[in-house]
Amino acid sequence: MEEAIFRITSELQTHQSLNDPSSQTPISESTLLDLQTLFDNTLDDEDTEDINLLWEALASKNLSPASLVHPITVAMDSGPTHFTLLASKVYLSILLSPKSPVFTIFTPISFLSLLRSIRRSLKQRQLGPPPPAADDIGAGAYKGNRKRNGGRRGRGSRNTVRNFDEDDERDRHRFDVTVLFPILERLESVLGRIHLNRFPDGLKSLIQTVAEIPVMALEAYESSASYHRLSDICSRILNEVLRSEHGDQTITAAEVMKSLSPAILLLRSQARTFALRFVTHRMMAAAKDCDAIRKAIVYLPRYLTSKAPEKSEPRAAAVESIMEIVRAMEFDDQIGFVDYVVKMTQGKAHLRLLAVDLILSLLMSLRDPLPVNSEKKVKDSWGLRSLEALIRRCSDAAAGIRARALSNLAQVVGFLSGDARSRVWLKEVMGFGNGGVPSLEGGLNELLRKRCMDEKAAVRKAALLLITKSTALLGGAIDGILLKTMGIACSDPLVSIRKAAISALSEVFRKFSDEGVITEWLHSVPRLITDNESSIQEECEILFLELVLDRVSRVGSLGSHHDTSSCSNLKAKILEGDIESVFPEGVLLLLKGICDGEVAPCVKKICASLGKKKRLKPTIAIALQNIIMTSESLWLSNSLPIEKWTAPPGTWFLLSEVSLFLPKSVGWEFLHHQWQILDKNELGGEVRSSPVQGDVDEKVEGIEPNSVAWAGNRVFLLQTISNVSVELPPEPAADLAHNLLKRIEEFNMHSTEVNAHVRALRTLCKQKALNPEEGDTLVMKWVHQLLYKALGILETYISEASETSKDSSFLTPSGGQKGKRASTMSRSILQAVIAVYTIGSLVMVCPSVDLKGIIPILHTIITSGSSESKRKKLPCTTVSIKQTAPSLYIQTWLTMGKICLANEKLAKRYIPLFVQELEESDCAALRNNIVVMMADFCVRYTALVDCYISKITKCLCDPCEVVRRHTFILLSRLLQRDYVKWRGMLFLRFLSSLVDESKMIRQLADFLFGNILKAKAPLLAYNSFVEAIFVLNDCHAHAGHSESQSLQTENRCFSIRGNDEESRSQRMHIYVSLLKQMAPEHLLATFAKLCAEILAAASDGLLNLEDVTGQSVLQDAFQILACKEIRIPTNRGAAADTTEMDEEGGGGSASAASRGRVVTQALKKSLIQNTIPIFIELKRLLESKNSPLTGCLMECLRVLLKDHKNEIEDILVADKQLQKELIYDMQKYEAAKAKSTVAEAVATMQRSDNFRSPPCHRPSASKLASETDVHDRLAEKLGSALKVASAMADVAAAATVKSVLREVNRGASTPPLHSISMPKLKSSMGGSISQGNRPLDVLESLRRRQSFDSDEEN
Repeated sequence: MEEAIFRITSELQTHQSLNDPSSQTPISESTLLDLQTLFDNTLDDEDTEDINLLWEALASKNLSPASLVHPITVAMDSGPTHFTLLASKVYLSILLSPKSPVFTIFTPISFLSLLRSIRRSLKQRQLGPPPPAADDIGAGAYKGNRKRNGGRRGRGSRNTVRNFDEDDERDRHRFDVTVLFPILERLESVLGRIHLNRFPDGLKSLIQTVAEIPVMALEAYESSASYHRLSDICSRILNEVLRSEHGDQTITAAEVMKSLSPAILLLRSQARTFALRFVTHRMMAAAKDCDAIRKAIVYLPRYLTSKAPEKSEPRAAAVESIMEIVRAMEFDDQIGFVDYVVKMTQGKAHLRLLAVDLILSLLMSLRDPLPVNSEKKVKDSWGLRSLEALIRRCSDAAAGIRARALSNLAQVVGFLSGDARSRVWLKEVMGFGNGGVPSLEGGLNELLRKRCMDEKAAVRKAALLLITKSTALLGGAIDGILLKTMGIACSDPLVSIRKAAISALSEVFRKFSDEGVITEWLHSVPRLITDNESSIQEECEILFLELVLDRVSRVGSLGSHHDTSSCSNLKAKILEGDIESVFPEGVLLLLKGICDGEVAPCVKKICASLGKKKRLKPTIAIALQNIIMTSESLWLSNSLPIEKWTAPPGTWFLLSEVSLFLPKSVGWEFLHHQWQILDKNELGGEVRSSPVQGDVDEKVEGIEPNSVAWAGNRVFLLQTISNVSVELPPEPAADLAHNLLKRIEEFNMHSTEVNAHVRALRTLCKQKALNPEEGDTLVMKWVHQLLYKALGILETYISEASETSKDSSFLTPSGGQKGKRASTMSRSILQAVIAVYTIGSLVMVCPSVDLKGIIPILHTIITSGSSESKRKKLPCTTVSIKQTAPSLYIQTWLTMGKICLANEKLAKRYIPLFVQELEESDCAALRNNIVVMMADFCVRYTALVDCYISKITKCLCDPCEVVRRHTFILLSRLLQRDYVKWRGMLFLRFLSSLVDESKMIRQLADFLFGNILKAKAPLLAYNSFVEAIFVLNDCHAHAGHSESQSLQTENRCFSIRGNDEESRSQRMHIYVSLLKQMAPEHLLATFAKLCAEILAAASDGLLNLEDVTGQSVLQDAFQILACKEIRIPTNRGAAADTTEMDEEGGGGSASAASRGRVVTQALKKSLIQNTIPIFIELKRLLESKNSPLTGCLMECLRVLLKDHKNEIEDILVADKQLQKELIYDMQKYEAAKAKSTVAEAVATMQRSDNFRSPPCHRPSASKLASETDVHDRLAEKLGSALKVASAMADVAAAATVKSVLREVNRGASTPPLHSISMPKLKSSMGGSISQGNRPLDVLESLRRRQSFDSDEEN
């Protein structure tokens, strides 16, 4: 050891001999190893003999202990990692050695070097690759170096300096991070001997270093045990510096928490866990005994909110960390933080967004959000303040905040609704209660109605989620408008919104069973079985199975199990008119709703899909039979005639659909019994009319109301029999078939019954035949028999009609004979109609049947009265059946269409006749039928019908709404299935449906253009946009847009020409709908096309501006260029505006922002190079013609350039006068807008004040908060608080002027000046000016002030 001391003192003498205090030569590594060995032995064995020898040796050579500090400090600042850490360890060992002159050796510079060496070692570890194996940093690890350097101390030190760069590269691979453990442990011990209150910089650096060590060491420690040991040492060091000996505890605690904040705000990691554990355990424990530390901890969550990141995932982690700290605080401190968060909801956008997330966590984490278990009033609770703040953010200006607030409110409602007592208070707080004043104007229903119609998808989705969660609070009924809003949301273009709407509406249906909810659900959810998204179809099937079929099964099964005693109760309910109580849960309303004309097709598809998937249970068929039998028994128990009984509406319809897949669940005895009941309704043998006739309404009015229900039930019963025909016994099946054939031969049924009878008869024949050939033979036999009889009826009617026509030409019969003949002819017409309809049904079930005798007579009917020459084989007739029997005429066209579908040769001959009749017929029912037939022809004979599509599209402008709607639906289906192509004028003719006078057609058109075409043909709107402007204006004044005269005539009915307000708004609605379908690059290209093909054409003379339609085209172009839909989003808003993308899981917000900047630059370049020169030239042309379109041009320019206010001088460098005019117009517009916005806000506040109770003493806090909130919202909307103040002053002054003028007009005298409240003016000397000595210059300055704008100018 004496040799080591000698080497140490010798090297120190060498350093001192240099006599250079700024020397950067470090102590050698061998000397450091000697010092380490010396001090380690002393600290381990507590033997001070060697240390005393060292101090004595230094003293003998006139070396002070401080001579060790400088070379060790230089060593800590330079060299490879292992070298600097060795120097650090030696330095700490010296400070801890017994009898060490601590105050001599410890210096702030050396301490900072120590901390830097620790930080640098971890940073280099992060930069270098992971080590293959760790080397020992003990004495044995340096034996080679020590042996090489031997006694050559000076050269050794120089070699150390020379080889530091080379060693540093190797050091990254051999550094073992566990070497930090003894260094940090000795650093902790040093803090017990040295108080850092005199060294604030050293204390701050120490705190920052120790707080960053766990973060920097995340990748260095592969073993969790090692990392836990490291974090525990750091925790003890930070806890040590919190002692009062190291300075002001409040300042120290604040610095500790500030340094730990980056680790606290990290995503899930061990460093974050370390920081949170230290704050919540060690610091909270210290805070209980120290008010200084507690004061600092109280403000830690507030500090973290200011440092929280704005991205979605890091923000969520920050909220979680903040809440972990808040939960560890005292309750009073928690309430203080709650109040701070409530104030944050009125701050900047990112703070509002963070506050919304924090309120959710606070309400779900802290105790007593609504103190129902205490004597404290809910109105004074922190939970109510938080809820009100959250509800206000549901109407925030930023869409991302609105969406987040709504979704968080939904979670809060779901959480608090679990407790019955909390649910009562929550119902009142949110505006559902009857006993209190809602905290929200209009209650939650009004808020949900607005947010469900929000322009942002994320907001709509969150609002629907809130509806789903708040169904428990809705009370006895749900708002009708809100219900309609949810139904509309089921047709939203976005799949996620449709799913959310389905879930919300179904949740309401589970809660309520009133008629309004059932009707809205049935009209909104089942139709989504035709949705393009397969997941929505699947969800639709699941919900229908749960909410309809299972409910019917449950109630139907209960309704069948009643004994004699219950029958008397049921009879009493019947007498009381309470039949709905027999079948609870709204089952009767549900069954009645599914047979609605719009719902029934969807129910059929759902049942077919469920049946194919084998998800229909036999209980549903059994339940429906029980409902029918229970209804019959209840009717008979009241001694009512069975002839007037009908089953509950919808039961037979649903049974007919499910029985196809559940044939064994329907009993033959039940069917036979019901057939006997329904077959007794004969109406005295009269012939019943067909519902598809033109005069159907007149005929049905003469029949008893339940007759139509009986006919419908017979149809569904026959369909059920057809479905279960395989299970029928042979003899009853034969009797039923004979009965059906007999009924058909009478030709006196409703047309709806004819199809059911024919199909049931065919099914029975095929199912009960021994083989398929025998079945076909049986079917062909009775088909020929029926056709023969139908032909006889038609021939008889035509001959009678001809004779009647001849007789009426020469004779004048008496009144009695005339009435009798008219009655006979009426019965003959009805029978002929049924015969023609039967022919069509027979052709559909047997397409190969011979129709030689049928075709000529049908041709005679459809051409009767025309100039076409009669065929010799046809009976001679001069009567026009179109005039005398329009129902037969319409039915004959329908039957001829069915025949053409089965015979291609006839189709080629008759399709032109169908098109001709479609154009010439004045009967809406016939036109509608022909449109349907042409759609079927297009599927079967696409090439034959393709040339007539333009004729069919004319029906989109038909006077009858039904014809227009069916034409739109059928053509849309053909277009989706590619039977018809979007070419020529077809797309442009569809545009008029967007502004159709029928609301239903407009909704269909919006869905077609917004959903189907956007996905199927995304470029269609872009390619046809400019042409649409000319077609809608019926403009032919452009040299490049000329059309043939015939095409101009055809397109005129699809135009919306005119310069009136209604026509312009309709055209603008169409343009906006098309723009919404375009991608950003197509919007930019459309902007350029409008400028090139319309504006440039107008300035070059290609577009005739003398023509009225040309002026309309130019005016439309100006309005389109100025509308917001054609503008490219530039992502200039706050981070909260991009939150919607983050919440949907999109991580490309940065790329979207960069793309937005690129598009903005491209738009600006296009404005400068292309657009502005065209506008300047066009403005000169319009001014030379004194055109009224000059104002439209200036307004368009103002809108285009308002986003480039600072670059107007560069953009309009070619026209200084236009530059000045635009700047003036912009200033004028902004002032008027600010004034109108403030006036509207003031009027709203005044209206709300009129409904408030008069204040007793002073304005309430809620009113002041409301006024402050209005002021903040106005400032945010107008972009500046200064604008708000100026605009409010203008509004107040204008109101004062109007009040004075009103008093003058009433004859009231002007009040004296001393009674008027006037502002006090200060002189240039700073004092107040009294009324008697006002300087003239002040009065003159007031007189010269700009006057207020008059109402005429605004």
